[in-house]
Amino acid sequence: MISRNITIKNSVGLHARPATFFIQKANSYKSSIWVEKDDRRVNAKSLLGVLSLGITKDMTITLIADGVDEVDALNGIEDLVTNGFND
Repeated sequence: MISRNITIKNSVGLHARPATFFIQKANSYKSSIWVEKDDRRVNAKSLLGVLSLGITKDMTITLIADGVDEVDALNGIEDLVTNGFND
């Protein structure tokens, strides 16, 4: 199990369209992946879970992955966030 903090930089945070890209990316990996904000942890493969965190611009979240491709999963999701969700 590994974890990494990332800061959301796009203007709308993880709302609707970016959250959809986020969970699609998470679902492309075999590992279990979670998003943690404050004291809440949700499944990164669940759109409703991710949206329920209310993640906005400049918030720092923790990504946690556990599984055979955990390193690739965190790297891939971090790349997606860093590159502005393909905008």
